[in-house]
Amino acid sequence: MKIKGKFLGSLSLMLTSTLGLWAQTAGVGTLDLTLEKAIEIALAENPTIRVADKDIELKKIADKEAWQALLPTVDAQLALQNSIKVAAIKTQMGEFKMGMDGATTATGSLTATLPLFAPAVYQNMKLTKEDIMLAQEKSRASKLDLIQQVTKAYYSALLAQDSYKVVLKAYDTSKKYFDLINNMYKVGRVSEYDKISAEVQMRSMNSTVVSTESGVQLAMLQLKVLMGVTENVDINIKDELKKYENSLILPAEGSDLSENTALRQIDMSKTLLERARKIIKTNFMPTIGMQGQFQYMSYSNPNWNIFGYKYSPAATIAFSVSIPIYHASTWTKLKSNRIQLAQLDDTRENTQRQLAMAVESYKKNMASSIAQVSSNAEAVKQAAKAVEISSKRYDVGKGTVLELNQSETAQTQAELTYVQSIYDYLKNKADLDYTLGKETYMK
Repeated sequence: MKIKGKFLGSLSLMLTSTLGLWAQTAGVGTLDLTLEKAIEIALAENPTIRVADKDIELKKIADKEAWQALLPTVDAQLALQNSIKVAAIKTQMGEFKMGMDGATTATGSLTATLPLFAPAVYQNMKLTKEDIMLAQEKSRASKLDLIQQVTKAYYSALLAQDSYKVVLKAYDTSKKYFDLINNMYKVGRVSEYDKISAEVQMRSMNSTVVSTESGVQLAMLQLKVLMGVTENVDINIKDELKKYENSLILPAEGSDLSENTALRQIDMSKTLLERARKIIKTNFMPTIGMQGQFQYMSYSNPNWNIFGYKYSPAATIAFSVSIPIYHASTWTKLKSNRIQLAQLDDTRENTQRQLAMAVESYKKNMASSIAQVSSNAEAVKQAAKAVEISSKRYDVGKGTVLELNQSETAQTQAELTYVQSIYDYLKNKADLDYTLGKETYMK
């Protein structure tokens, strides 16, 4: 009974945790999201990753098929032949029949074939192992690509979310000033022009709020699609771009592309072509095989009762050597393979140049973004100060509503430019990490 109780308790715990995970991914409740968690869910749920993993499994099966070609093959054959009318040889000495009409011959055989020396099979075994490595690298490329897309989508969601907060704050400010000016207009302290200007400013910001809110929803939807979760999942990102300001660093000099997945795949493809060349060359080499056969036969039986026949056993063993003398297609295949290798070398050289240029571009953009973030942060402080000054000037009657509107617009623009510059750095860093093949979030 104790064992049964423990089993039921373990089963209950398993079901609870499984249902909890299902509820989280199926959209029950709200999912608090960080960048690390978004990537973790995407790697677990995105179909492209599962497709890449299944491709590796297929390559491993092909590897088993390759070495199984060295195992012996065994075949059984049963034959029953009835001579309705046998042929006759007619000579000057008379006619001789080659058997008896209506006779039945029964044959049962077991044949085993074993390759003793098969160079093409040996090379093909090495080829399949190298093909598995290429499939694994393609799987790694899929993961790196997904991490890059999720990272950029996450930062895009942060940008949309932070921009919405900036615009919403600007709208609240413009509404506050409109309410104040409208009350002042009602008692005749300000002109109708000031009231209209404040109202136009407020309505303009309201339109921007609606547009920005739609952008937030689209950014969240894109992130959900990449994560492989359903649309009804509620995502809550408790993060903001300004938290990354102190983590912006200048990228190190140099660009090590040894982990770049595109170059690694080209190198592996070259290895496969070189292996294919060796397989083609095995067409010039002999193959040696052995075949053993054991059979039972019974000739010229007058009826179909196979269990009453008298059988005689026979056994043979044979060795065969196949020596290729001349195959024109082999030389053509070698020439084609040589051209493919040359093409791959040119492709690698061109790809490496483009990647090196992209790396330098990302680094320069990151350095530029760091300089812009520092300048934009100061601009936000100055813009806030300008709003405060223009507000006080307007309150004491020394400023105009135009100055007030301009200072509000400048502050909003400064804050949007500030978060945009941080986003630009993070986006370029995600592109740089992908290009360099960094596996920061891969397990």
